[in-house]
Amino acid sequence: MGTDTVRTDSADEAAGRRREQRGWYFYDWACSVYSTSVLTVFLGPYLTSVAKSAADADGYVHPLGIPVRAGSFFAYSVSLSVILAVVIMPLVGAAADRTGRKKPLLGAAAYVGAGATAGMFFLAGDRYFLGGVLLIIANASQSVAMMLYNSYLPQIAPPEERDAVSSRGWAFGYAAGALVLVVNLILYTAHDSFGLSEGMAVRVCLASAGLWWGAFTLIPLRRLRDRGNPTGEAGEAKEATSPGLRQLAATVRDMRRHPLTLAFLLAYLIYNDGIQTVISQASVYGSEELDLDQSTLIAAVLLVQILAVCGALGMGRLARRYGAKRTILGSLVAWTLVLGAGYFLPAGAPVWFFVLASGIGLVLGGSQALSRSLFSHLVPPGKEAEYFSAYEMSDRGMSWLGPLLFGLTYQLTGSYRDAIISLVAFFVLGFALLARVPVRRAIGDAGNPVPDRI
Repeated sequence: MGTDTVRTDSADEAAGRRREQRGWYFYDWACSVYSTSVLTVFLGPYLTSVAKSAADADGYVHPLGIPVRAGSFFAYSVSLSVILAVVIMPLVGAAADRTGRKKPLLGAAAYVGAGATAGMFFLAGDRYFLGGVLLIIANASQSVAMMLYNSYLPQIAPPEERDAVSSRGWAFGYAAGALVLVVNLILYTAHDSFGLSEGMAVRVCLASAGLWWGAFTLIPLRRLRDRGNPTGEAGEAKEATSPGLRQLAATVRDMRRHPLTLAFLLAYLIYNDGIQTVISQASVYGSEELDLDQSTLIAAVLLVQILAVCGALGMGRLARRYGAKRTILGSLVAWTLVLGAGYFLPAGAPVWFFVLASGIGLVLGGSQALSRSLFSHLVPPGKEAEYFSAYEMSDRGMSWLGPLLFGLTYQLTGSYRDAIISLVAFFVLGFALLARVPVRRAIGDAGNPVPDRI
């Protein structure tokens, strides 16, 4: 009788975990449309064109009186959004860990971001400054929400399941991105048939991403559960209200007790900076340097989304055989080759751009998914959101360096080819740093069980 009860409880617990994991996947389904349709495809070229229409005779706009070349405005706005997120994420992460109330904070961040994205419908004429403000709000909110979302991974998946669960989450996100991009492609290419101008079609695509984000966020908010204050020490709540930069300093001080975790994070901060910059600037490179039209760019990104689903699941399988660290290192070699090839792409040749997009798609989802699951093993129990706030500074946080380098290189040289090849440094340095991290020892030092293969 007692044995049967234990088995029933264990089965119920497993079923509850599976249900929570499925709900967790759906936040990737909800928010990835913003990353794909807004940040990667439409907003970069559209906001750049709006800025150019507002530029002076020398090609500069003057937000807050600061001269900025119109072609760099989007990249600088992305950088500013990340700096804002750097201030906010440690504060929210510490509050989530100490109060145990991640879910309401996740909901608040998601709906602020979704609202700002929906507001992009009003980016008409020369409203480049409004576009920059909405981008900063949406991108910072996305960073905060993703930090909270990622911090659930150690709680909803045991160590042996994390690579697979993380990879499925990324696959869900890329599947949603592909689905919505198909609809966007139809709307954009046939905008005349719908009685819309080209600009109006873009604005509808931008706003619909915000509506999608908000609608599907309801699913994880219903299925994920808060686990309460893990320490039970209410007296620490005051610390959670300290300014973001002070909390960041406290998190980094705590990380110094786990130097191998910090070493992995440093490597990730660098190579993922390159990944995020490629994602956000690829459409600008394609439209401005390679003279590709918007329909070609949408089709290329759609190809990336479809192949990224296969890539995320495929690299998850490779990780089971070769370990997550080796698989990630292999993906960084592939990223370096892809950027080198991108530098030499001929203008006006969509076929070669599609070949390049195929290479990006195959390594994109897997390198991100496996990095997330590997880091989850290095986080001390009870500090998930706080540590993932530092992690997210790279995923959508410290990645202000890449867009800044991209924008500065273009501003100084006037060449997007020089700007794209400058990003190779992030992958080479990230590879060198990650290769030096003994991950098995790092997992043990963090107080977590070491999987058989990592």
